[in-house]
Amino acid sequence: MDKIKEVIVVEGKDDSKRLALAVNCDTIETMGSAINEEILERIALAYEVRGVIVFTDPDGPGEKIRKIISQNVPGVKHAFLPREEARRTVKNKESIGIEHASVKSIREALDKVVEERIESLPTVSKQFLISEGLIGTPQASMLRERLGNELRIGYTNGKQLEKRLNMFGISEEEVKTALDKIRKELTND
Repeated sequence: MDKIKEVIVVEGKDDSKRLALAVNCDTIETMGSAINEEILERIALAYEVRGVIVFTDPDGPGEKIRKIISQNVPGVKHAFLPREEARRTVKNKESIGIEHASVKSIREALDKVVEERIESLPTVSKQFLISEGLIGTPQASMLRERLGNELRIGYTNGKQLEKRLNMFGISEEEVKTALDKIRKELTND
């Protein structure tokens, strides 16, 4: 297996151990949401030298870490794992994290890395998202979750969706194509 060129940013040691089972890579651990200036400086240096892939847990704290890194090191790449592929129940308590994902899921997420666009030209409008039922409808949350999985951009709420699609340069046509596939799958279920 070839070594991944970029340094992968994860939340903790268990995530690094799990990644090592799936791919040959180097990691930087943020120590959870306690990310500090020293860690951000290490991430910035890694970005300059080798590039960085942010691969945090698909939960609130993981999204917070991802946002902090993106604000401090613009242009990093992102890998997203669907929440259902990162769930594990231990002693009747559900846990979500990269450390629970299968080797296959980790490899798939890293095969579909997306890169932030630094330019600010929008590719998707809020009006388009409303017209497609991704905002303001009873099924919007479910559609956003499935869309995030299909496009491998992670789950977003209504406010985050427009920003995330534009950040990764995903066009309205790409969203329509993904939604057509999702709606077809829903009618076949």
